[in-house]
Amino acid sequence: MMKFMFHANYSPAGNQGVLADGGTSRQNAVAALAESLGGSLESFYFVLGGDEGIAICDLPSAEAATALAMTVGATGAAELRTTALLTPSSVDAATKLSAAYRAPGA
Repeated sequence: MMKFMFHANYSPAGNQGVLADGGTSRQNAVAALAESLGGSLESFYFVLGGDEGIAICDLPSAEAATALAMTVGATGAAELRTTALLTPSSVDAATKLSAAYRAPGA
């Protein structure tokens, strides 16, 4: 499984939904959505300042993360930004890969 963090900013209608149904209903909805894509919700928080909410999900692929973001975005209730999360061991593995690159002007 891959970990993704979804940063959410609610539309006015989305905020009205949170006010009407409560924050736990949003957590449950995101958990069900992640599960429908073969994943799970690790954590869900409302945030003061910047983003209005974040969710960290374990999902089977980048395509599943894209489907989650597109499904939510298509409702118009929230705008999502997706961040792929890497473990320290993943970064260690990346440092072992050989990549060819020439900087501009070099």
